[in-house]
Amino acid sequence: MVAVGLFLLTLVPCRQLTRRRLRRPAIRASCPAFPGEFGSIEDANVFCNQFFRYYNTEHRHSGIGMHTPTSVHDGSAVEIQARRAATLQAAFLAHPERFRGRRPSPPPLPRRVWINQPSTDLEADEAETSAQTPYVA
Repeated sequence: MVAVGLFLLTLVPCRQLTRRRLRRPAIRASCPAFPGEFGSIEDANVFCNQFFRYYNTEHRHSGIGMHTPTSVHDGSAVEIQARRAATLQAAFLAHPERFRGRRPSPPPLPRRVWINQPSTDLEADEAETSAQTPYVA
């Protein structure tokens, strides 16, 4: 928790908090309202509570098929994807000229979702470990 507080106050460079470099610039780029620094931990908490609630439940991300992280995490993205496909199909049938003869489809859902994708070495190690671990019901 202390590391999060220090991260929010920008007292410690990101690379010192974890082995992997956190992607703060990406957050600032996607939300210009994200301040460079906070006046206090209370200011940081207030801002981040609002920001991350919006970012996880309302903001649609291109990397996950224009879904919210919450919908992907809770599984509702599959149902949403089916409704989008039905809506696009109905639009195509009603006005095919708008689509130049090509049936539209929603962006695909990714097979896996990462915040910081592990290197291929880590994925291979993980696959090897899971292959060696027997399934216990």
